Amino acid sequence: MEKILISELKELNEVNIIDVRKEEDYEKGYILNAINIPKNLLMSNPDKYLDKGTKYYIYCDIGLLSREICNSLDRDYDLVNLVGGYKKWIETNK
Repeated sequence: MEKILISELKELNEVNIIDVRKEEDYEKGYILNAINIPKNLLMSNPDKYLDKGTKYYIYCDIGLLSREICNSLDRDYDLVNLVGGYKKWIETNK
């Protein structure tokens, strides 16, 4: 499974970022340009949300759910886990 640090993500341009937290958590704050696809929706029908030739950066609150998703779907999709998740993003943007 591929992973990336917040500092590395900030250096990239035009990335596909997916927030897998619940909608109410996403609405309280999210990483710029991230789209919200809650874990249950993404896991139940990944073909609906992901293209096999596209790289996606996945995050949750602290990186555990996103790591689980990346591990589960890694064979079929190009997914990168954001280490530390949204909480780490907030810490580095204070």
